[in-house]
Amino acid sequence: MSDKAKPLGAVAVEGRAAMEAILPHRDPFLFVDRVEASIDGKIRASRKFVEGDFFFRGHFPQYPVVPGVILVETMAQAGGAGARVAGTAANGLAFLATVDKAKFRRQVRPGDTLDMEIENLRVSARMIRQAGKGYVAGELAVEAEWLCLIGDNA
Repeated sequence: MSDKAKPLGAVAVEGRAAMEAILPHRDPFLFVDRVEASIDGKIRASRKFVEGDFFFRGHFPQYPVVPGVILVETMAQAGGAGARVAGTAANGLAFLATVDKAKFRRQVRPGDTLDMEIENLRVSARMIRQAGKGYVAGELAVEAEWLCLIGDNA
């Protein structure tokens, strides 16, 4: 996370059990370690990618790199977790519907921590549109916009 001061009204949640209480995702597909959301709709989150992450075995064994789709999924999960922590997301499962303006600027490798900054662009009872950027050691690695549709839990 950056050294910026916490905004007034920020709520932080950290750890596997806390993330599982917020998100429906489970191993091996839960990609958020920490999330912080503020009342102004800003979300900060992080995920440390480790050598044991399942996708490194095949992408690529000789030079492991986090796949771009996993980076986008990580930001979308972080955005959903932040919206829930802030109380701006409706209950129900959020299904990724569109991804726009995705750009991959830097490789993310085992041992790297992806620090994310996400903002809500539009939120309603049935959808949430967000934009995010992910950084490694302060260097921009990924950016994208996405739309999630909120479905029933049944």
